[in-house]
Amino acid sequence: MRNGDSMETKRLYRVSYVSQGQCYEIYARQVSQGGLFGFIEIEGLIFGERTKIVVDPTEEQLQREFEGVKRFYVPMHAVQRIDEVEKEGVSRITSPASKDGNVAAFPVPIYTPTDTGSKS
Repeated sequence: MRNGDSMETKRLYRVSYVSQGQCYEIYARQVSQGGLFGFIEIEGLIFGERTKIVVDPTEEQLQREFEGVKRFYVPMHAVQRIDEVEKEGVSRITSPASKDGNVAAFPVPIYTPTDTGSKS
């Protein structure tokens, strides 16, 4: 095994993004600029692998929501933060005005419209 191989398989990312008015914080093995323009590709989701004793209803809700999902795409403008971390935390969904923070992504177009009217 090469030195780079062991590090590559152990990478872990914490991704925070906004979807339908909720702030999602999830853990995944792979995060990249996806094949779809303007989207971040996330795959290899991780749920509850730290401990099986503590049951978190929010994490269970996320696990049900992403059941059977191999990879998914998040619009770039919805991503708040991507961190490479050493240890997994608890995946969760919070409202933007929760005690964890009140920052929410404001949807903006990637391109601004151009004037297509006739020139005077």
